[in-house]
Amino acid sequence: MLFRRAACLSLLISAAFVTTAHAVTVGREQDITDLKLGQRVQVDDGTCPAGQVKEVRGTKMTDKGVVRTSACVPRYGPKTK
Repeated sequence: MLFRRAACLSLLISAAFVTTAHAVTVGREQDITDLKLGQRVQVDDGTCPAGQVKEVRGTKMTDKGVVRTSACVPRYGPKTK
């Protein structure tokens, strides 16, 4: 009985980590409303070369909020809208 509870608990915890590991994809950089420190958002706006997508990251906390940086990274998986 104790083993089943432990197995179920570890399954729920691993499912939570998997759902947070996926990056969010938006169509425009303006659609990112509140970027958190360390968060990564993929922007599919066509500014990067074929096979790549723009990744916006919250890199540093300042008095005015989170500083954003962006770079083109390889696209993983099929293109989604």
